[in-house]
Amino acid sequence: MSFHLGYGTNGFSNHRLDDALAIIADLGYTGVALTLDHDHLDPFADDLARHVDHVASRLSALGLNRVVIETGARYLLDPWRKHSPTLLSDDPALRIDFLARALRIAGDLGADCVSFWSGVSTVDTDVAWSRLRDGVAAVLEHAARLNVRLAMEPEPGHLVQHLGQVLDLRKELGEPELFGVTLDVGHCVAVEPVNAAECVRLAGPLLWNVQLDDMLPRVHEHLEFGDGHLDLPGTLAALAEIGYTGLAAVELPRHSHAAPDTARRAFTALNAALPRTWLDKAEDRIREKPSVIGAIFPAVGREVGRAALRPDIDPQGLVHGTVDDAARSRLIGVLAGRLAPAELAVELRDLYRYGDDAERRGVLRALSTLESPGAEVTDAGIKLVEDALRANDIRLVAAAMGPFARFLDDHAWRHGVLKCVFVGVPLAAVADLETRADDELKRMLADFADERRAAGREVPADALSLLKEN
Repeated sequence: MSFHLGYGTNGFSNHRLDDALAIIADLGYTGVALTLDHDHLDPFADDLARHVDHVASRLSALGLNRVVIETGARYLLDPWRKHSPTLLSDDPALRIDFLARALRIAGDLGADCVSFWSGVSTVDTDVAWSRLRDGVAAVLEHAARLNVRLAMEPEPGHLVQHLGQVLDLRKELGEPELFGVTLDVGHCVAVEPVNAAECVRLAGPLLWNVQLDDMLPRVHEHLEFGDGHLDLPGTLAALAEIGYTGLAAVELPRHSHAAPDTARRAFTALNAALPRTWLDKAEDRIREKPSVIGAIFPAVGREVGRAALRPDIDPQGLVHGTVDDAARSRLIGVLAGRLAPAELAVELRDLYRYGDDAERRGVLRALSTLESPGAEVTDAGIKLVEDALRANDIRLVAAAMGPFARFLDDHAWRHGVLKCVFVGVPLAAVADLETRADDELKRMLADFADERRAAGREVPADALSLLKEN
């Protein structure tokens, strides 16, 4: 499977955001559609930067690697009128400001895009379309400054309710590079002239965000899979067919009263509907006979590819990893469920020792996904991380400083951070940097910066930024 399954936080509106994210990750989802709202990362909060940093750390620790920012909160902007104002309102300034804030948050979180919609028209169609065109153009100016993508969702009952209208608007705006499509596959059942799979194909490379739910024709009500007319296997197959690599998140905003059970059922239905891949079959083989992982591990890159998971913002995969990193993490996750801790520690040492750089990187990335590794695995993992930090392969060093690096003592961890700066690994790859950086680390970085300046060489901008926090 090339894309990531996620869940929308608007389906967990009765949960604290931290708890919602933990449940989503525990159920097996690898991404989240984050709706900005009063209790879920309020974009108007006075201490927004701190909250964004916290959410970023939380997403990283939970392995929720793909994020989109959703902007459909009902009463965030006006406590009396749902979804008001919109881009079609007489004065859309507050909506434009909100979308600009969402774009900044998306940039800080490394989100795939900000998803938005047109709003319901209460004026003449020509007037409404002119207002929409002007409003989207204004938001795109913010998107261009931040280099963050904007994905428009056709919404039943809105001025823009069909996929074709989004594509028409994009053409009218001069086909901006940062303007794409959010597609709710349930909406396709409700209002589109073709089925959801065909809508996926029509959107093609402009499809940057997918919302998953079931619906009935001509009825805009989000239903659980199987309760409507959506061809779920065919829709997921179409996503794979077009090479979609983004987030496909369950969109059930009215199911918050039973969110954990609903999310569990959705995940089961999605996995049953997914086409069986080489990786799925490899996992089955490891479940049956754990020792085969030694033969499977070297084949991963050839079978699933080696592309960066976030080529748009992380082309080398230093921060978010690569497709084969993620696949090897999945295989080791299966292995961890089949072996005793001492046996797992031995297997991890062997996979690392006899593997090439990509396989070693996969082991290091996988260590960061093990929630309770135990003493034997932790001790073995620390030795592997220390070995990786003696190398000069920047992707190996970046993988070593992921969440598992929390087990390094302060001295080793500081030197790991300094190694990142020295070899050119962005500090965004270092987990827990904002909470663990101390005065001694900053002193070491200051000495390093002085040496670089004395040699007439530049100091990395992220290192300078950390030093300025003093």
